[in-house]
Order: sequence, then C-alpha cells, then structure tokens
Amino acid sequence: MAGNDWLNGYLEAILDAGINTRKTNDGKQKIAKFEEQVKEEKLFSPTKYFVEEVVSSFDESDLHRTWVKVVATRNTRERSNRLENMCWRIWHLARKKKQIAWDDARRLARRRLEREQGRHDAAEDLSELSEGEKEKGDTNFTEPPVKQIARINSEMRLWSEDDNKTRHLYIVLISMHGLVRGENMELGRDSDTGGQVKYVVELARALANTKGVYRVDLLTRQITSPEVDSSYGEPNEMLICPPDGSGSCGAYIVRLPCGPRDKYIPKESLWPHIPEFIDGALGHIVNMARALGDEVNGGKPTWPYVIHGHYADAGEVAAQLSGALNVPMVLTGHSLGRNKFEQLLKQGRLSREDINATYKIIKRIEAEELALDAAEMVVTSTRQEIEEQWGLYDGFDLKLERKLRVRRRRGVSCLGRYMPRMVVIPPGMDFSYVTVQDTEGDGDLKSLIGSDRAQSKRNLPPIWSEVMRFFTNPHKPTILALSRPDPKKNVTTLLKAFGECKPLRELANLALILGNRDDIEEMPNSSSVVLTTVLKLIDRYDLYGQVAYPKHHKQSDVPDIYRLAAKTKGVFINPALVEPFGLTIIEAAAYGLPVVATRNGGPVDILKALNNGLLVDPHDQKAIEEALLKLVADKNLWLECRKNGLKNIHRFSWPEHCRNYLSHVEHSRNRHPTTRLQIVPIPEEPMSDSLKDVEDLSLRFSVDGDFKHNSELDAATRQRELIEAITKMASSNSNAGATYCPGRRQRLFVIAVDCYDQNGDGTQTFQEIIMSVKKAASLGFGQGRVGFVLLTSSSLQETVKAFKGCQVSIEEFDAVVCKSGSEMYYPWRDLAADADFESHIEYRWPGENVRSMVPRLAILEGGAEDDITEYGGSSSSRCYSYNVKPGAKTRRIDDLRQRLRMRGFRCNLFYTRAASRLNVVPLFASRVQALRYLSVRWGTDLSKVVMFVGEKGDTDNEDLLAGLHKTLVLRGSVEYGSEKLLHSEDGFRRDDVVPQDSPNIALVESYQPHDISATLEALRIKGL
Repeated sequence: MAGNDWLNGYLEAILDAGINTRKTNDGKQKIAKFEEQVKEEKLFSPTKYFVEEVVSSFDESDLHRTWVKVVATRNTRERSNRLENMCWRIWHLARKKKQIAWDDARRLARRRLEREQGRHDAAEDLSELSEGEKEKGDTNFTEPPVKQIARINSEMRLWSEDDNKTRHLYIVLISMHGLVRGENMELGRDSDTGGQVKYVVELARALANTKGVYRVDLLTRQITSPEVDSSYGEPNEMLICPPDGSGSCGAYIVRLPCGPRDKYIPKESLWPHIPEFIDGALGHIVNMARALGDEVNGGKPTWPYVIHGHYADAGEVAAQLSGALNVPMVLTGHSLGRNKFEQLLKQGRLSREDINATYKIIKRIEAEELALDAAEMVVTSTRQEIEEQWGLYDGFDLKLERKLRVRRRRGVSCLGRYMPRMVVIPPGMDFSYVTVQDTEGDGDLKSLIGSDRAQSKRNLPPIWSEVMRFFTNPHKPTILALSRPDPKKNVTTLLKAFGECKPLRELANLALILGNRDDIEEMPNSSSVVLTTVLKLIDRYDLYGQVAYPKHHKQSDVPDIYRLAAKTKGVFINPALVEPFGLTIIEAAAYGLPVVATRNGGPVDILKALNNGLLVDPHDQKAIEEALLKLVADKNLWLECRKNGLKNIHRFSWPEHCRNYLSHVEHSRNRHPTTRLQIVPIPEEPMSDSLKDVEDLSLRFSVDGDFKHNSELDAATRQRELIEAITKMASSNSNAGATYCPGRRQRLFVIAVDCYDQNGDGTQTFQEIIMSVKKAASLGFGQGRVGFVLLTSSSLQETVKAFKGCQVSIEEFDAVVCKSGSEMYYPWRDLAADADFESHIEYRWPGENVRSMVPRLAILEGGAEDDITEYGGSSSSRCYSYNVKPGAKTRRIDDLRQRLRMRGFRCNLFYTRAASRLNVVPLFASRVQALRYLSVRWGTDLSKVVMFVGEKGDTDNEDLLAGLHKTLVLRGSVEYGSEKLLHSEDGFRRDDVVPQDSPNIALVESYQPHDISATLEALRIKGL
C-alpha cells in the first residue's frame, strides 16, 4: 500500500460511513470476501468489492482524480453512485491486469523454451572436442563456477602508464541523449539528464589525463532549442586543455546535429534520427583521424583505439561506426530496456502495446541486442547487472560465454559462435576536491554556528543555510537522501520510517535533496506525485523542523551537502527499490559518511568493497528504521564505518577506473582484426579536359593525372601514348588504390531500387529507372560531375544480365555493391572486386557453421523441409543465398535473427526478390554500411549523396531512408517488396525508425526524368 495514501484515506472514509467490519484477534480490520457477501446478503456492495480489489494496489491517476471528486461530494446518493462507478472501473482494471499477466506469462514461457533450445544446440556443438583440438589445449583445465567473475583476466596485462606513455591513442565516447556539458551540469532537470551525463563527462576527462591517451571525443547531440541554454548548441566544448595550448590533444565534447534543430526531444523520440547521427559522427571521426595522423602518425590516419557507446541509442551508433571503420567497440548499458520492460509488464497497468507506444521499448531492446552483437566488451558496474539483467538478452548467455572463452584459451575453434566479454569496472570518482579537512574533521555544527547564528552564517556555504533553515535543532546528525523525485527511489518509505520511529526523530534530522523544482504542478506526473506525497507525509507526522526539502541546488553544491551531513556525524541513505549501481554511495563515502543502502543491485558490491555501512530490504520499513538508528546512536560503529570508507575509497577513483578500463580494452583488441581502412588520396591536379570526351570510360578513369594530351603531337604519337596508358592501367588492376578518385565528384547518386515481379524475377522498370536517374543528373549537373553507385541484393552475374539491352552501361557506375552489401565491384577496373572490403566485413562471420542452421531455423512449425533451400547460383564465401518456395511458412527476419543470437551466431539477414530469396551475410555487411565504407575510402561527404529507393523493397529498405544523404522515394517503381517478412508481431514498427517529417526525404511522383529533376530542384540539389 506504500505510495497509495489516497487509497488509505478512501478506506478510512468507507469505515467512517458505517460499513460492517470484523476484527481479528490482533485488532486488524478484515473485510469480508465479495463472494461471501453475495451469499449472505444477496446484494452487491461496491465499497466492499473496492476494498477487496485495492489490495492489488491500483494507483491509476484517473482513479485518484475520481476519488478527489468523491471526497468533495456532500450529497449521499451522488457520492454512493460515484463510489459504485469507481468500483466497476477497478473491476475492469483487475480483468485487464489479469489478461496482461496471462499474455506476458505465455510470451515469457515461449521465449524461455526458445532460449533453452538455443543453449542446447550450442552446448551440443561445443561439447565434444576433436582429437586435434584436444591436443591443442590443456585437458585438465576446469571451467570456473559461473558466480566467480574475475575483474582482471589472468591472461591480461594491467595498463602501465610508463609502458604506454609514448602512445597517442584516440578514444571516442558517445552519449546521445540529455543535456551534456562540462560545467554546471543540470542533473535532474529531466529524466534524460542524470548520472549518465556526469559519468561520461568525468570519464572523458579522466581518460584524457591518462598517459598514452592523446585525445578523447565525447560525441553528443547538438541542441539549439530556445528551451535550453545556448551552450548546448555550441559545436565543440573543451574539457581539458592541451598542456602546451596547441595541437588537437585533450578532451572535447563534440555536438552533432541530429533530428529537429529547434527542439529538445526526449530519448524515446531520437530513434528515427540515429542514422543522421551515425553519418555525422563518421564524418567527424574520419576528419579527426586525418588531422591526428598529420600531427602524431606521420600522415597516416589515427583511427580510434576504441568506440564506446553509452546507453542503447549510443550503443547502436557505436555498433554501426565500429562496423564502418573496423575498430573495436565497447558498450555500457547504464539501464537496460528488457529489464524495464519486464518490470512494467509485471505491474499490469499497461499492455505491451501501450508500453511500446510510450517508451519505444522494443526498438530500444533491439538496439541493445545489436550493440551486444558488435561489442568486444560490455562494461558493467556490478555482478548483479551481468547475471540478472544482461542475462535476459538473446545475445548473451553467461555459461556459453565462459565455454567460448575456455575454447579460445585452448586455441580451439568456437565454431563461428561469439559472445561479448562482460567486465565489472565500477564508475570512478574525482576525489581531488575532497580536502584534508573534509576527511579529518569530526566536529559538529556547534563549533561552526556558535551562539550568534546570524553572524556565523555568512561563513557557511549557501546551501548549508538553505538546508539548516528547515531545522529547529541543526546540531543533530543529518540523515541525507539525494536522488531524483522518482517512485523507484522509494523516498516515501524512508519518510514513513523516519516519521514512525520516535527515537530516530529525537536523535536526527532528515534532509531530502530531490532535484530542482519551481512549481510541483508543472513537473512530470511521476515527480509531482512523489513530491506531493512527501509534503503530505511531513504534515501527517508533523515533521516540521525535522525534515529539510529545499527547492533548488546546483551541481556544485553537492559536495557541500555531503560535508554538512558528515560534519553533523550523519548518515547517507539510498533506499531505492533497485539501484543499478549507486554512485551517490561512493560520493558519500568520500566525505566520510557511513551509508545505509538497498540490498537490490550495485550497493551490494560497493559496500562489500568499502565496508562502510549496512544493507536493507527497501520494502521493509522496520529494517530501514533499525539500520539508521543503529548508525546514528552507536558512535563507535559510526567511526568505524567512516574510517573503512575513507581507507577503501581509492578503489573507486578515476585513475583506477581508467587503468582497469584500458587494460580490458587492450585485451579485447587482441581478438579484433588489425586491418584498418585506407583513405584514397585525392589527386591535386584536376582531370584533363581533353579526356572528357573519350568514350572508353575505363581509360578515362585510369589515366587521371598520368596522361596529358598535347594537341601538337601527331596521331601516331598520340595513339602510342594511349596504348601505353592502357597497358599501365591493365597492370595496375590488382591495386585497390587506383588513382581514379570518385570522391572528387560534385555529387554521388546512389540507386538502391530492385524491381521484381511477384515471382522474384527482374522487370524492365529497373532499366527505366537507371536511364531516368542518369538523364536527370546530366540535365542538372552536366557530364562527369555526378558519380553513380548501384546497391543491389542480386549477384554480379544477375546484375550484369539486368543491364543487357540498357542504354546505360554498367561501366558508367563508380561502384556496384551486390548481394545485400557483401560484395563490392569497380566497373572502372573491369569489375574487379574490392578485396579490402571483403576482409573488412568478415569479422564474426560464422561461415560454414551457420550454413545448414539457417534453413532449419527459418522454417516454421508445420513447414516442409524444402520450403527453404540453398541457391548455389548466388551463394559465395560471404553470402549464403536461399530460395524460398512460394507460400512457404518461414520466420520473419526479427524472429530468425533472435534464434541465431541465442545460439551465438552474429549475422545480417535480408529477404529479397519479393520474399523469394533469403540472403545471409556478415554482421557488418549491408547496403547502407557499404555506402559508408565508400564514403570513407573516397573521402565523400555523405551530405552530397542522393539515394534513390522505392516505396517497397528488400527488408533493409527502411535502413536506406534516413541519414545525412538526401533520399528520393520513387513512387510506383517497385510493385512487389519483402517488408512483410521483416518485423514480427511483437517487433517495433517502421515509424519507430523512419523520421516522418525529415527535410532529407522526398516523395517523387514517378520515376520519370522530369519528376526526378523537379524534386532535386525542390531539395536545392543543383550543379555548380
């Protein structure tokens, strides 16, 4: 009943009205069951039924408003009618809750069976070692128990600043949502601006202060809204200045445009704009890699040492950047969507659909799963986070991860399976502002205030005066609680414990620092409910003069708040229902405050390390009273806890955090490919004008800068030099870095329209679209100013066949990306394959190990074995293609990917050719990722790219729409698509990932040249 005080009041009103009740021997009131009353009285009593259902603790806000009206009603009949109406609403809520609980239980049971089957399949494959594998490893090695999660692996070398001080590492941190700045952080302003903001800013500073780290960039969203301070619109903010005041080293906040420019939107609304952020981040990193390379790496690009995503949204960004640049990725979840989803479902107040509509929780969970696919390492704060939260995800299984780790140590194949490594690295703290006086002073406020309080107040920190003005006796120890006014923080239970324990009230004061507020009525509903309840409880228990609840405090006041509690020999308490980590507990310990903390979550590990307080059940009000009373009354225990906290606090310092962090990253990088992207240098001299009319495009592309036509040469000499240039071109075909550089084009037009009939065969519309786009480009930009790239799911042979009879030759394209982004060819090099791209995408590709698994998992129950069969004509080493029989019962992409994840396989999957073919490609292969690869290789600004897509298409069609590029959706160009096999019934929807009002996406009335030209002009895409 905690938190439902209006319900308590309602029960009292019912009892005062004369309802018959029975008393038990212990004096507690017990209401007769509804069924019993029907038998005895033959009448329905809405009041008794309501009381019975209240036990289920419904606290819907609309019911609360109804009860307020009931209280205000004086007419007895009208009051009874309203009560009866309220009871029926409760009854409907009860039915709804039971239905939701039933549906959720069935869904969880199905998922549990699927996970068990996945684990069983993986265990079967990994259970037996071949004779050759047994010889490679130590057969006496035994797998450690699951519960023992070592912080530092025995194979891992600890980071030494002396050994690494000559290195020049570039580290990228990403935290998208909230208001991020280095000074005067507005923590608690909203639910998006909390502890994560402080953590990432301090982590950036700490890493930049570590020897061997040259530069740290913290990427976040640029916000130019008038709702927030103008500092959030600044593109760059320096966190740490370079030692000599020059160069690019140090730590910086880099703000990138993403989504609406004039709005500060919540994190739930950011999902459709993430591709735009990815493209902007990619451009920044490439430019910075070049600049740092010129400074410290002899002109070679200095790619990031690691890309670290914080929270689900930044995790998706980091995963895509990791794939585009082939650099290791690290993930920190902070709070996890699946855990929140399960908790909301258990409450029973919202259906699955309502939860997703409010929180976009399904998309968030999928982003976390994608981040698990790509991450080398996941940083957690506690063991509980690994076992009880990450353990809920399809992409992580603790037992399977340990098996795979053991096999890697033995040098034994993991059979294409992969699990990210989970490491416990508690967040650090900056203790530099904790002075000797703070850690040694044991005096109370008596020595600071004196007899003339008004006189001495001038020497105290302003926040002290703000807090002490609430207290009748400020000399008493202060029990401090510091958190957001969030129901999960359980402040009301703390206040009840304080109010109902007379010895505690006599010994101590209570200070509640609950964010900042101007008007409670204008705050979010959950915050206003908590604060309103706090004020009512203070009044109920008559705690005036004993409880402080200031309206405002600055982030810079927080250290002084801890000092105040320490000076009074007080106690810090964190009574949260669940606390993922508990950074405030560490902060309190740094100022010598003993703590009382929830036993649910991170505080268990923290208090085990610090040994400076007591753990309590947050639901047990009596336990909270006893723990606080024990620490406040027993001064010897208080001193012991204080000393222990100060002695062990170094374990949570930022230098210690950074050493552990960099040690784990270095160890993880040993498993990651060492190949890095090479940026093709742009020739200084422009293309010779005399070659612009040459019909042989292969020649024109290859002799750039190598052949200069001299009009005075005779025909024979000119012919000889042309032959020499052709010979030179042929001899250099094997070199991926040919001198031709499409990045110098004014624009890049990318055609990603595959046109098929209902049988999955190509149609003539494909050639018509190619010719229309080509004509529109020549009309608007002139010859040679626009480059062309083709993105297709077809094989190269099928693509060449599709061009037969077309007036536009395939040789006129700068690049052709085939098989859903798994192969790349350059027509200007006689359609030679890009070998670098093939190695770029191969990481984590399970290869043959997944080949037979896909058709087995893709067929639904009741389907025939030949519903899905491998199509050898399109399969290759990086793409397995399967024919799908018409009418076959097959799983959708979301479901199939989920089942592969459960077995440790990380792949990308696409239905194509009107859902008649399934392509399985490496995790980092896709059409949009291939485009990003080209943008890096060619130095192409993605904002100069124009993408042409159909209204329908393959199951990756929605991935092509958003980003920095302009997208033209050609109406009527694709008659049959594959989207019906993309999302499962429980999956997220297209609106969750595609921006609805993006200025970069335009609908073209047809695929005719004049309509395309008109749309290009409307988007202000013009030639120079």
